[in-house]
Amino acid sequence: MVEFPMSKVIREMSDTTNITQEQVIDFLRGNPNFLRENPHACDLLLPPATVKGKGLADFQSYMIERLKADKENVIESSKELVENARSNMNNQQRIHDAVLRLLEATTFDDFIHCITLDISTILGIDISVLVVEANGKDIPHIHQNGIKILPEGTVDSWMSGQSVLMQDNISGIEAIYGGGAALVRSQILLRVDVSMGTPPAILAFGSRDPNMFNENQATDQILFLARVIERCFRSWLNISA
Repeated sequence: MVEFPMSKVIREMSDTTNITQEQVIDFLRGNPNFLRENPHACDLLLPPATVKGKGLADFQSYMIERLKADKENVIESSKELVENARSNMNNQQRIHDAVLRLLEATTFDDFIHCITLDISTILGIDISVLVVEANGKDIPHIHQNGIKILPEGTVDSWMSGQSVLMQDNISGIEAIYGGGAALVRSQILLRVDVSMGTPPAILAFGSRDPNMFNENQATDQILFLARVIERCFRSWLNISA
């Protein structure tokens, strides 16, 4: 162990007007593990260009090794940034493709089919379900596959005031996914508010991959998709916000 903590050494040095090289050498001689326990101190040193004589520490080699380690860290960080950028671009392209598919719908039935089937394929998700509260009579064709009816208040209860929930390592909710609940291990619950006069809804995306979605992921792109779906609903139902 170092005999004197670094903070104490700094205080003692600041209280001393002139510190000689001999004092520094004496301190290091009495504390041979000082640099090992305080490696950041090496950043303050200017090592000799060459090593001469026996028993001298090769600080130049130390700094070269440290530079190599720093370079490797930078390379790894750069790779991670590039991978994240590629992933974001891929996700953005999928969202754009999903929006284009929504806009291509020629009938309301086709629009609902797109939400409950086509979007999950485009986004690489195993299952998508539109959940509407009990006042679902305001949305036509509620009998279609891929749409679930739940009691009033369910959406507010599940979403707790949030527009999107991304959850990992879960068990699928049978009320949403029905027989496919056992498949779902991670999910997105995306609130869809069509208008003030229609019941709230949730667009649920489920994946068998327990780590596909998690609360730390960005939500801007998926929220954009929700806003597009809301506007498409209003257009098809000929209602205002």
